[in-house]
Amino acid sequence: MNTSEQQRYWLIELLAWWEGRVNTSDLVREFHISRQSASKSINHYLALNPDSLIYNTHLKAYQPSNTFQPHYLKNDVAEYLEWATRHTSPLGLNVHLSYDAVPLPPRHIQPEMMRQLVQAIREHRALEVDYVSLTHPDREGRILVPHSFVKTGLRWHLRAWCEKSQEYRDFVLSRFRGIPDLEQVSDKTGEDDHAWHTLAEVIFAPDQRLTPAQKEVIETDYQMQNGELRITTRACLIQYLIQEMQVNTKMLDPDPKAQQLVLVNKDDISEWLF
Repeated sequence: MNTSEQQRYWLIELLAWWEGRVNTSDLVREFHISRQSASKSINHYLALNPDSLIYNTHLKAYQPSNTFQPHYLKNDVAEYLEWATRHTSPLGLNVHLSYDAVPLPPRHIQPEMMRQLVQAIREHRALEVDYVSLTHPDREGRILVPHSFVKTGLRWHLRAWCEKSQEYRDFVLSRFRGIPDLEQVSDKTGEDDHAWHTLAEVIFAPDQRLTPAQKEVIETDYQMQNGELRITTRACLIQYLIQEMQVNTKMLDPDPKAQQLVLVNKDDISEWLF
């Protein structure tokens, strides 16, 4: 089996497993191939994995059967989310660079749950979900209207309107329990999520306790201009950005070499910190 065939089978499984449906248009759009070639790939996949997909004439798409088991996926939700949120896909690259990454523990996300979340986002529908947190470790029912997924370093979140709190919030995907129930179409499309649509600049600088030579090291690391690193992000993501930059905004580390960076414009963005 050649690489291009494996990539197509990977996408077939990715969409079937996490979105609950896949059709020839998905392959045509991703790989820039003809509809006939895309149909041929799906048929070849079915020949290798009989009874794995069932064609839904109403949706005009293949859906996973009850016995469907992926063979080309890592079965990690990050694999799907990183594909789905990229502007361009790296599939089909001719150059393969050697790399490695810090091994991080995967978060268990049920595919059946993801399918409901994706459908709710696509159709602007509300969801009835069970959610747990450290504050409320017992299952707590909520009505959410999701509009986006958010990656915040180690975790993936769902950005959604919460009927209980009457505001938009971030919900950790791995803390959902059970399968959400799709509800009615909602007028909360995310267009009125002020913190999502507000862009703000976060300014970092080297800890002033560092020597000039040490500051220069930090400035070069981050390609700072005039001794500052300026990053523009959505207002609701500011706290996550600060955490990822390992900047403590409440107290300085006694060792400036450990602190390295400080937040310069805390007062300007204080309303978005939590």
